[in-house]
Amino acid sequence: MADTTTMPPPGAPREQQAVYLAPGHSFATVTDKISSIVLTQKFSMGWLLGLGVSATLASLLFVSVGYLFVKGIGIWGNNIPVGWAFDITNFVWWIGIGHAGTLISAILLLLRQQWRTSINRFAEAMTLFAVACAGMFPLIHVGRPWLAYWLLPIPNTMGMWPQFRSPLIWDVFAVSTYATVSLLFWYVGLIPDLATLRDRTTSKIGRVIYAIFALGWRGSAMHWHRYETAYLLLAGLATPLVVSVHTVVSFDFAVSVLPGWHTTVFPPYFVAGAIYSGFAMVLTLAIPIRAVYGLQDFITMKHLNVMAKVMLATGLIVAYGYSMEVFIAWYSGNQYERFMILNRMTGPYWWSYWGLILTNVLIPQMLWFKRFRTSVVVLWCLSIVINVGMWLERFVIIVTSLHRDFLPSSWGMYSPSIWDWTTYIGTIGLFLTLLFLFIRFLPVISIFEMRTMVPAAKVEGRGE
Repeated sequence: MADTTTMPPPGAPREQQAVYLAPGHSFATVTDKISSIVLTQKFSMGWLLGLGVSATLASLLFVSVGYLFVKGIGIWGNNIPVGWAFDITNFVWWIGIGHAGTLISAILLLLRQQWRTSINRFAEAMTLFAVACAGMFPLIHVGRPWLAYWLLPIPNTMGMWPQFRSPLIWDVFAVSTYATVSLLFWYVGLIPDLATLRDRTTSKIGRVIYAIFALGWRGSAMHWHRYETAYLLLAGLATPLVVSVHTVVSFDFAVSVLPGWHTTVFPPYFVAGAIYSGFAMVLTLAIPIRAVYGLQDFITMKHLNVMAKVMLATGLIVAYGYSMEVFIAWYSGNQYERFMILNRMTGPYWWSYWGLILTNVLIPQMLWFKRFRTSVVVLWCLSIVINVGMWLERFVIIVTSLHRDFLPSSWGMYSPSIWDWTTYIGTIGLFLTLLFLFIRFLPVISIFEMRTMVPAAKVEGRGE
């Protein structure tokens, strides 16, 4: 009996998509290959070791946050004038990483870019895990996280109401909306594959769990019609969020009068940087997953090459943003703006500024050459370099702008404490722990979408 739970939706353009799938596959082999990672492969020693290390790092986060609740944010290195430091740096960095998943899934879906199919599933999962890590920092940064509900517009006995002219309130609504839509988009896309796992698993517990979350999916024409409608609507909702969320995050800085923050270039500059770091993280994760689970037939060099080109394009936009910051500081004639740029280049944090220029602008120029774009090792190393560079960018924007403002009498230095580092490293551990669990219990590549990429000739030959 044919597996009807993940048959491609009617009208799927198989001929156009076949170029991104290595030859030699049929519906059956695609389904078997991807579902076997979840259903038939045993817990490997490598997976258990990776999960153990990640969970250990994640435990640092819970210890650090627990100690923070007891002692307060004085355990961090934050001071006056650097009131925002590692916490907001890491918040912006994690939010940026989450952008590639929604871009790949929503915008490229609406633009009918078929190469997204092999990478959209774990890119969407990466978005959710990154937003979960990001959302933690504003909550614990407020000092009294048990009162964080004051940020929400809910009636209460004290008559408290959010200040809607504050960009921090805009953050609350933008990030929570982004997380909600991303979660729904990811889950709706999973439903056909959950039905496949339900029908193929030999575990009674697994069958019940997958059946619950598959929502009674049977692959009927009505199911496909409703699925496509819901998926397109969510893609349409998610598309403006890709631009709006990091734009709103940039307003945290741009609406101030502080040199280094008060600039109109921030919204597009932040969005381009978010996509840049997001694609770098997708490559950082996709390349090892591809190698460990033998998915080279699904995540081909063509996919890696296209993602490298997107990174190159967004990296050039980011480099343009850096140059405009320097140009505007000079052209404005504002002595404070000029000093801010000179301080970044030659001040006590000069290493962070020149480090980000090296990692975000100079080294990524290797992507102009095809031999580097098609070298898996070089591409993976470049993606890590870019992730480091984008973290340095956020550090430069926040710390170097705050530590020397208008009055020399208020200048100060910032250095992270051990608790700053453990909190940051702990979020990386949480992110990797969620990723390891996702890889093991859910299909890392969309099964039914990959089935639509089987060439039509092969489908007709099998009589399906």
